[in-house]
Amino acid sequence: MRNYSLETEPTALINPWLEPRIAEMLAFRRDLHAHPELSRQEFRTTDRLMARLIAAGLAPRRVSGTGLFVDVGDGPIATALRGDIDALPVMEETGLSFASRNHGVTHACGHDIHTTTMLGIALVLTDMHAQRPLGATIRIIFQPAEEIMPGGSLDCIAQGALEGVPRIMALHCDPRIELGHIGTRIGSITSASDTIKIELSGRGGHTSRPHLTEDLVFALAEIAINVPAVLSRRVDVRSGVSVVWGQIGAGSAPNAIPGTGFMAGTMRCLDREAWHAAGELLDEVVQQVAAPYGVDVLLEHTRGVPPVVNSEHETALIEAAARAELGENAVVLAPQSMGGEDFAWFLQDTPGALMRLGTHVPGGEQYDLHRGDYIVDERALGLGIRVLGAAALRAIRDLT
Repeated sequence: MRNYSLETEPTALINPWLEPRIAEMLAFRRDLHAHPELSRQEFRTTDRLMARLIAAGLAPRRVSGTGLFVDVGDGPIATALRGDIDALPVMEETGLSFASRNHGVTHACGHDIHTTTMLGIALVLTDMHAQRPLGATIRIIFQPAEEIMPGGSLDCIAQGALEGVPRIMALHCDPRIELGHIGTRIGSITSASDTIKIELSGRGGHTSRPHLTEDLVFALAEIAINVPAVLSRRVDVRSGVSVVWGQIGAGSAPNAIPGTGFMAGTMRCLDREAWHAAGELLDEVVQQVAAPYGVDVLLEHTRGVPPVVNSEHETALIEAAARAELGENAVVLAPQSMGGEDFAWFLQDTPGALMRLGTHVPGGEQYDLHRGDYIVDERALGLGIRVLGAAALRAIRDLT
């Protein structure tokens, strides 16, 4: 009896198995959307997933707190697939009949689609395995706390989610890519993202006598302008190191130089090695820029996530699956994003790839992620199940 891994070129395999389950998956997604939960608070979501997987005859393993992972099939693990399950502290403005019932919380990043995609794959592959053995195991990870730092990927890794896993793949909704297409890219597809907080203190005084003070307002301005400039000359410019400030504050009167001030922002980078190099340089550069003004500097640099660096082979698996399931023109080049993505931690020692799932309807309204009005065309759900499910079957073939 041949297993599915030998029959993945070029015929679509997933759709016939998905059709009987798509209505259930749509209902499950709508329920998740109506009951979003913030990072590390995804208790209802985790419970619902556990119950459905157990009902399918599987044995999911809960991560401490929230999140879980489950194995489908038997034999060596061919690949892991990851979906994130948390929502955002954003007020929903979609007007959907299944809009969020949790005030001020919504799935404004499409994680309800990601979660349900992974559940759909688990159920479809379970059906296929019952009919004819898969010939290997697919591990599916439902990761909590993607939207905060440090994120839930580190919890999953610490509790064994990557043990025995030779590769890992994931998807993310993308409202810039048209429905029916996926976006891929070899190499960095997202950026590293760190948080920088700086507090300055010094001797304040009258603005008519700045020479008798330690003018920290001027020092804040110099740091804001010159730290990004110096880093751009100390780190390879091709790495895309970007320091951008989101907060700055000091003082309460126009004629008084204050004694304290603060600023905060992010540092992003598309290159893993340059991310490490820039982080090691940051304190030195900040101290040097502030030194002429005599202020005391307290720097808090929080490492967030590395860049997501897609490997060539896993990207090719996803592309082949998409072309077989959706058509020859289904794959487009995804633009690099300067946003951070917690999936990057899974890729530190394990090859893998993140694909972009198109959610934009041609001619329809252009939405964006992390907005309260973000609406996903639900047809994207089935497409995600088909592509990553088929990619998992191709990963099984690699073991034979």
